[in-house]
Amino acid sequence: MIDLHSHILPALCDGSQDLETSLIMARLAVADGTTHLACTPHIYPGVYDNSTDIIASAMRMLQIELYSRDIPLRLVIGADVRLVSGVLEGLQQGIIPTLDNSRYFLLEPSHSLPVPHFLRHIEAFLAAGYVPVITHPERLRWCEANYQEFIAAAQMGAWLQVTAGAIAGTFGRTAKRCAERLLLDGVVHIIASDAHNVNYRPPILSAGIEAAMRITGDDTEIMRMVNDRPLAILDNIEPSEVLLPAGLCANRASIHAASIQKPWLERLLG
Repeated sequence: MIDLHSHILPALCDGSQDLETSLIMARLAVADGTTHLACTPHIYPGVYDNSTDIIASAMRMLQIELYSRDIPLRLVIGADVRLVSGVLEGLQQGIIPTLDNSRYFLLEPSHSLPVPHFLRHIEAFLAAGYVPVITHPERLRWCEANYQEFIAAAQMGAWLQVTAGAIAGTFGRTAKRCAERLLLDGVVHIIASDAHNVNYRPPILSAGIEAAMRITGDDTEIMRMVNDRPLAILDNIEPSEVLLPAGLCANRASIHAASIQKPWLERLLG
């Protein structure tokens, strides 16, 4: 599996704070079946002032440590980029890294309040040739009340990344409920761990995958979220050439329409 969201690099943000923790996280990821892990520390000016150079250096050092200990995990660069002014310029200047130097990058909206002109930001990134992968919308406090904004963003061409732990219930009822709704509406592109540590937020995908399979009944599609689509990102495949989730496929519009028309809770309960 490919996990495109983790805070495994030591001492760069609120994730791992030391090499020992990072090594344990790496072993946990491998044991869970992960072969590739994106190193995506926060970039949030004034809070986490990371950059491409800082992240690349830390990633190289950790990869060497993994090799020396025969931990078979390939690291790729990225960042969990807070949606603030200047992000597009940072991407264009190479100060902010994309996922494995592709057109795709992780974009983290504010957790607490709706982002003003949210869809305009999405449009600007897309127009410039970047594909924002919106991280953990299900955990944002404003997701339920502004649910259609995320649907609209996905319809415009943004990708949605849901957290494995949220699907499994680690982040509480509200996040789980929103994750289920996104899955049932067929608009989730990828599942990632958003790992921060060894215990509460480990780099484990399997529990979320199993829960997602139970929710949707579509094992093949769920595996696309941790294999095919993440690989397409690493290969920098044009989005139009990637098989999209059912709710976003033009040739499966009827499925999406039926999903929207039938209350999501009714669909969940069968």
